[in-house]
Amino acid sequence: MRESSPIKGVFAPVLTPFNPDLTVDQERLFMHCEWLLSQDCSLAIFGTNSEANSLSVNERLQLLEFLVDRGLEPTRMMPGTGCCSIPETVELTKKAVNLGCSSVLMLPPFYYKGVNDEGLYKNFSEVIQRVGDSRLKIFLYHIPQMSGLHFSIDLIERFLREFPETVVGMKDSSGQIENIKVVLHNFPEFKVFVGTESLLLSTLRFGGAGCISGTANINPAKIVRLFNEWKTAKAEHMQNEISEIRKIIEGYQMIPAIKKVIAYYRNDNKWARVRPPLNELPQNETDTLIGKLDFLKFKIPPVQC
Repeated sequence: MRESSPIKGVFAPVLTPFNPDLTVDQERLFMHCEWLLSQDCSLAIFGTNSEANSLSVNERLQLLEFLVDRGLEPTRMMPGTGCCSIPETVELTKKAVNLGCSSVLMLPPFYYKGVNDEGLYKNFSEVIQRVGDSRLKIFLYHIPQMSGLHFSIDLIERFLREFPETVVGMKDSSGQIENIKVVLHNFPEFKVFVGTESLLLSTLRFGGAGCISGTANINPAKIVRLFNEWKTAKAEHMQNEISEIRKIIEGYQMIPAIKKVIAYYRNDNKWARVRPPLNELPQNETDTLIGKLDFLKFKIPPVQC
């Protein structure tokens, strides 16, 4: 039996702030990362909610190095490194490993649809062999509604048989708790993170490792509290509270909505910028969103400068 990955808890796919010219606002990014860590929330930089697929490989390489050079702890990072091309995935993954990141979150090559298990296996196998580093820990990114691809039970079993020390877990953003249940039933040593805190309690009860959720960018402390206290009598109440916030955000386009929430509660409109093809949340929708959150007395703790 291989050693299981110690990586667990709550991760935020860290939002990427932009300057007026749409370059990355590195200082705001760094401060937001510091704040998330202060809330005991780890960093899944270059995730879906990071607008990672709107960033070039060079931008991601430079940002990762910048964050580590500024003193952020790489063992608290799970960068997204999966690209459509093998060379780009390898380049990003090597950088993450060499900087000391705990693991990487790897999308499948998502452009071509209808790819079978053999094709996906060959892609990941090639990446693993080209990286060629025993420190590499991969979390598969299962998001079929966006990628059009599915990590089957047979494929996961093959990964665990061929690369038992490297493919250590998965982020399941399918929204299907039954899929998480089946994966954990078949592979109880596999570290499964759910992609929404609305399913966090159920995932933990099935033996999951935690969650990687976009709304952890704005509500990290309460999500972390549920992770830490999920066995207590208050767990159901805590789950209902964080699910209520999540449900409100899900009523809007996720990335622009979360950015508007940060812009409002931090009184910093620069946070509202998104990179095309996304658009900022319209003002009428923003007003409605903030009204719903204010009704629940929602707050974001301030960043400590």
